[in-house]
Amino acid sequence: MEQSGNNLRINGARLWDSLMEMARIGATEKGGVRRLALTDLDRESRDLFRRWCEAAGCTVTHDAMGNMFSRRPGRNNSLPPIVTGSHLDSQPTGGKFDGAYGVLAGLEVVRALNDAGLETEAPIEVAVWTNEEGSRFAPAMVGSGVHAGIFTLEQAHAITDIDGKTMGEELDRIGYRGEGCGGRNFGAYFEAHIEQGPILEAEKLPIGIVTGAQAQRWYEINVTGQESHAGPTPMAVRKDALVGASALVLAVNRIGHDFQPGACATVGMIESSPNSRNVIPGKVFLTVDLRHPDDARLADMDRALRKAATEIAETYDLIAEVEQIWSFAATHFDPDCIAAVRAGAEAAGLPHMNIVSGAGHDAVYMAQVAPTAMIFVPCEDGISHNEIENAAPDDIAAGCQVLLHAMLERAGGH
Repeated sequence: MEQSGNNLRINGARLWDSLMEMARIGATEKGGVRRLALTDLDRESRDLFRRWCEAAGCTVTHDAMGNMFSRRPGRNNSLPPIVTGSHLDSQPTGGKFDGAYGVLAGLEVVRALNDAGLETEAPIEVAVWTNEEGSRFAPAMVGSGVHAGIFTLEQAHAITDIDGKTMGEELDRIGYRGEGCGGRNFGAYFEAHIEQGPILEAEKLPIGIVTGAQAQRWYEINVTGQESHAGPTPMAVRKDALVGASALVLAVNRIGHDFQPGACATVGMIESSPNSRNVIPGKVFLTVDLRHPDDARLADMDRALRKAATEIAETYDLIAEVEQIWSFAATHFDPDCIAAVRAGAEAAGLPHMNIVSGAGHDAVYMAQVAPTAMIFVPCEDGISHNEIENAAPDDIAAGCQVLLHAMLERAGGH
């Protein structure tokens, strides 16, 4: 018997079981996942998603970036689809929910519609975006970025990992390089995600209505000094690149504190060369991640970083080369899509609050080509990008219920 969209419920237990089954792929001893982009484990997760979608009656395709699209037809397939999704790749020490929740919440929406025998006016699609994390291939959000025209396909395929393997080669190797990328017209895009921060948990609220995402800039910095013997070289004449890099790490941390409220500043990677215990380091490579909800304040942080690098290089007689490799401006999501999410929370009787995303998501790039909004649910202690990342089954189900309502409102399922 067909249900109305207003009464339709997702199956929280089924969603949870799917998340736990997906988490077995790349499972780590501490309970997280290691499923780097375009590895064999990534392929395994994609293959599982494909099987589940096809079993749910969807047609699954993938483009030249390996972005996957699982399509449930509507009554009028000439209409642009209403799309949801996220990613299946993880950090090296990632959690079960980051990315995978958004993908499998979309699958659960499809399954719930099937259970109810409800046909939407517009088609529904669930997307899996390639290399959202940027942990193997920098920068992040490359698959959605090519789709949105931020990067060219040629640029993306040429990106290398630490071993010199390109994204194009690895897409071929795992069998997920299709044809074309971009040019798909979406009626709307929604993304469900764990918050990856502590605000919802602190406020004891199950739903965050994401109004936008803060601006970000990524940098790669090379600090060059002079290698020399650790014993005979007097302290006063050393050109120790690691000492300068250490000062820069502290400066980055200070910038994060100086530009409150809202600023975040992080050194996430550092490599010292030649990395020998009795050689003064001659070169250090480090990465910097700067974020702020306000574009102008982030520009001020950029100037502070470059000033600090110059002053530190002069102090320690070094060369510091600062290269910004990636950035995006503060994102403001579509008011109508935000309203659809809010209506979904209210229809489900779920308390909620507005929130700005501190992290980057594929939704940031999708917002440049389609009406977009996001749904956040709490995660334990606000911890993410960590194997102990955790979320409560009730919150996971609540976010998916809101997603269902929002998508139905845009797809004409009432």
